[in-house]
Amino acid sequence: MKRFALIYVLPLVFSAICIWWVLNQGAALPPPQGATAAAHHAAVHAAQESPLDGLSRVFSDPLSRLFLQLLVIIGISQLVGTLFSRLGQTAVVGEMAAGILLGPSVFGSLFPEGFHFVFPAPSLGILQLLSQIGVCLFMFVVGMEVDIRRLRGKAPTALVVSHVSIVLPYLLGVVLAYFLYTRLAAPGASFPAFALFLGISMSITAFPVLARILKERGLTQTTLGSIAVTCAAVDDVTAWSILAFVVAIAQAASLQASALTVGWVLLFAAVMIWGVRRLLPHCLGPANLARETPSRAALGIIVCLVVASALCTEAIGIHALFGAFLAGAIIPDTANFRYKLSVRIESFSAVLLLPLFFAFTGLRTQIGLLNSASDWLLCALVIAIATIGKMGGSAMAARLTGMGWNDSLQLGALMNTRGLMELIALNIGYDLGILSPRIFAMLVIMALVTTMLTNPLLSLLGRMRPSAETSPLPAHLR
Repeated sequence: MKRFALIYVLPLVFSAICIWWVLNQGAALPPPQGATAAAHHAAVHAAQESPLDGLSRVFSDPLSRLFLQLLVIIGISQLVGTLFSRLGQTAVVGEMAAGILLGPSVFGSLFPEGFHFVFPAPSLGILQLLSQIGVCLFMFVVGMEVDIRRLRGKAPTALVVSHVSIVLPYLLGVVLAYFLYTRLAAPGASFPAFALFLGISMSITAFPVLARILKERGLTQTTLGSIAVTCAAVDDVTAWSILAFVVAIAQAASLQASALTVGWVLLFAAVMIWGVRRLLPHCLGPANLARETPSRAALGIIVCLVVASALCTEAIGIHALFGAFLAGAIIPDTANFRYKLSVRIESFSAVLLLPLFFAFTGLRTQIGLLNSASDWLLCALVIAIATIGKMGGSAMAARLTGMGWNDSLQLGALMNTRGLMELIALNIGYDLGILSPRIFAMLVIMALVTTMLTNPLLSLLGRMRPSAETSPLPAHLR
């Protein structure tokens, strides 16, 4: 052991002494040619700066700033999401609320210096890009959760309820836009674009949040749960198709350009559904589809598909997330491949990237703009009209198709869940210059409130429901 210790220690000591001697000798050498006094002053200043000055300099680096933002956003999102879960809400509602808390309305108002240190304006571009990637991955997973076979064999109740729950609130939103356009539309926005976007904001249902609420409450295998999931799936496909056309119309310079964009969208959808969907299983191969975990080759093909699809819809003139959604909808479900794929993508997206989207939305939401009683009354009116249109329309349509009043009202409460899907639509309208910051803040509050109302309403109606009303899932809806 002594021999090995000498072999280990002696070279280290000898090397350290030699390095120390060379550094000392080198310090006496003349400076390099071209060295300036400014460079020498900077070196002296760096040697004399305090630890706090050094910390501030470190966080001026874009990568360090991004890591700080990720740490704050993910930490606060997880904390608030857990708190909301214990209060009987879904975690995603807490994450939405966390985005508001991190924005100028709360964090920026209470601690302005800390807010501007963590979220300086020049750094928001990177945050926006990462949040958009997160939304595209989320929409890809949503597309995989839409069961095309279920939509083909949908019950009349699901078809009627889903479409009435879109048409009625859409109509109310367009009528409301007539009275709000002059006061709340963004400068330069046309009335048709503003009205169509306000209609969309009133009519969207958050299919993923609804599905999670049903699972948490043990309603998935009941008649109510099956109809709600089917209605929400039909609602999502219909609403996002309408939104794609609205975006095409809003971005086009003329009626002819709008028609051309819509034509490209239809052609792209046809190629994806009848072309790519049939070729994809052959490209992936039966062995990759049957694997316990997707192979790297399969994941590479899927990622290329999502990116290419998103790029195509962005180039056509509608948002990239529509391409991601359609890419998810055509993924084959052989050997439960969709589930195995979604587990991996959703975990990464939900924990890392989606909180960035909530935070970025919160940074845009300036609740302080609602600075008068009339503004808050108007916000309450928006929430009331959205709830009456969505929940009331869904409940009335379900009752007319033969469902009991209690089940109809519960279905209406579920369809009134807007969640993340609403925030995605609102950000599109904001990016296109259609929604002003004030109406954007009102609609974000509406999305949060209507989503938070779902669980309490279900609990209230569940206590009022006779036990005999809860029926198992009929065979034709399974």
